[in-house]
Amino acid sequence: MIRRSIALVAGLLAFGIVGAQAQTPKILVGYTATADFAPGFIAVDKGLFKKRGLDVEFKIVPLNSQLPAAVQSDSITFGGTTVSVLLQAIDGGLDHVAVAGSGLTDKNQQSFGAVVRADMPWVKADDFAGKKVGAPGIGAFLHVLFRNWLIDNGVDYKKVTFVEVGFPQMADVLKGGNVDAVVTGEPVMGRIVQAGIGKKVTSYTDNLKTELPIIVYSATRKWVTANPAAAKAFREAIAEGTEIANKDHDAVRASVGNHIKMPPEVIANMKLGRWQAEVTDAGMGAWIDIMKRQDMLRAPLDVKKVIAR
Repeated sequence: MIRRSIALVAGLLAFGIVGAQAQTPKILVGYTATADFAPGFIAVDKGLFKKRGLDVEFKIVPLNSQLPAAVQSDSITFGGTTVSVLLQAIDGGLDHVAVAGSGLTDKNQQSFGAVVRADMPWVKADDFAGKKVGAPGIGAFLHVLFRNWLIDNGVDYKKVTFVEVGFPQMADVLKGGNVDAVVTGEPVMGRIVQAGIGKKVTSYTDNLKTELPIIVYSATRKWVTANPAAAKAFREAIAEGTEIANKDHDAVRASVGNHIKMPPEVIANMKLGRWQAEVTDAGMGAWIDIMKRQDMLRAPLDVKKVIAR
């Protein structure tokens, strides 16, 4: 969970994610193995950060729920946190803010979903009751949104056992029968399906009433306040990368392939989503409502204070 910060920071440091702040800081960005980060990957590969005078490096981490602790400890500058992870961290006392956005949901989503073992004959939400489901971070986007879908389909999500499984391990864990299903995204989802290890049964977005931001680049308020020009330039580079991502799917596939090591045929066939660099009050507010349904927040949150202006 988010609040196991000391242990999680230690784990991240073991992965070699270390960074020191300087007057002109090198910016380290923590990300997980999902195509939701495509605009950021594009910004690195096409020099969009460099042309704005920023030295930016992306570092992969195992689980999204580890990112706030790494940001707080200055091990990384930005965490590519899912919104639910960020809001939990803020609710837990961390003074972090969202600087830029990335992935965006819609009702026709194909780039993430619930994937069950190939031998399981599941066809409806009720089938998940009593099963074990792997998620890339307890409290992260895929986990929380899936529980929201279960609620809307009349299923008590407490009857489902959730365990943390990093994206790179999902295929092996599912194949080995350690879990019955995983909630995952591209390109990992495509690899699992193409290999015949599992089958996608739902994107669990058909119940959503509005579009939701998936990933936000979050930093400490202290860093943003101390580095306003760098924060602004970072946001602008992500926005330019987003424009490219939404128009040039070849660029998306090339950059995702550079930053997430998968077979070329998986990258070529992965389903793509949509991206939005702006972080809106409405999007944050919708997430707060979803999280309240699951008793994930201890106190009211002011959306205007969780977005860097």
